[in-house]
Amino acid sequence: MKKKSAIMLSMIVEPDEDGYLVSVPGIQGAFAEGDTIEEAIFNCVDVVKMILAYRLERHEQVGFNKIEFTPQTRMTLAVPIGI
Repeated sequence: MKKKSAIMLSMIVEPDEDGYLVSVPGIQGAFAEGDTIEEAIFNCVDVVKMILAYRLERHEQVGFNKIEFTPQTRMTLAVPIGI
């Protein structure tokens, strides 16, 4: 069975003149905009995935909070569904 894991990110969400800006503290270049909070978060996740792939390709430190899933793993997530 393939190992499953999740990478946990803390994000900052801020309103800006065109919608919302989301950034990940401590990861240079990890930010994105969107018309809605949800769009900005998903755009930022895409950016983080690209940064992760780039760092892994170059054998650099990833520096993310990674959690390995086992049958006993449980986690709670807060996801915005509207304001």
